[in-house]
Amino acid sequence: MIHIGNHVSSSAGFLAMGNKALELGGDTFAFFTRNPRGGKAKDIDEHDVNELLSLMKENNFGLLVAHAPYTMNLCAAKEDIREFAENMLADDLDRMEYLPGNYYNFHPGSHVGQGAEAGTDFIAGALNRHLKADQTTTVLLETMAGKGSEVGRTFEELRDIIDKVDHNEKLGVCFDTCHVWDAGYDIVNDLDGVLEDFDHVIGLDRLKAVHLNDSMNTCGSHKDRHQKIGQGEIGEEALRRVVTHPALQGKPFILETPNDDKGYTREIAMIREWMK
Repeated sequence: MIHIGNHVSSSAGFLAMGNKALELGGDTFAFFTRNPRGGKAKDIDEHDVNELLSLMKENNFGLLVAHAPYTMNLCAAKEDIREFAENMLADDLDRMEYLPGNYYNFHPGSHVGQGAEAGTDFIAGALNRHLKADQTTTVLLETMAGKGSEVGRTFEELRDIIDKVDHNEKLGVCFDTCHVWDAGYDIVNDLDGVLEDFDHVIGLDRLKAVHLNDSMNTCGSHKDRHQKIGQGEIGEEALRRVVTHPALQGKPFILETPNDDKGYTREIAMIREWMK
């Protein structure tokens, strides 16, 4: 089995997010910790958080996959941008402890011409300053499509970050199907081979969550344009094999497809049918 959900709006509060996930047929969800373009986060309402935790327990939810804002670039070329990103990281990790034991996912960032090695050094440095031995949150590095100067376009780049982090027992990976496909990993014709490569380089024990997306682009295009399930270049049958793969069972699967509520309801129901 898997847990399936999508990104839900965090503007209405934690309990509202949980109820929205149930309304769409989900038993997990993702949410942005603050505006996706950055800025100040909303104040935490502990009563609201506790109501969500009760709802999750009553409905056997899987782990949640919070998402950092897209503006959080820990390896930017400019020091003030890195400082801005690191402040967001520190604040988000403190706030995540109100939802103990869940996931905090982020895009590793773009090195902006400094080179991938410099990028991984900056990212690992920030994580070393803010990961704590007693935190309950697992931080997920997301696999990236490789557009521009993105760090994380290969499993090796993610491994390099992990190896440089002291408390790397607090690190995992979010496997994005659109991103790995656009990065050049052929999950259509060689899913087993891609997962074996992941296991060899990073270890499947670190693969904690999946972003389940089709892609508008061909394999290796490095463009990162998501598509609805079955309407892109990856296709329904290949994504069904991802969902049902033995190595990926028990994990939260998050849809990031270009959909409205009706579309998400349809996709979640379709994926549940695949699991029967």
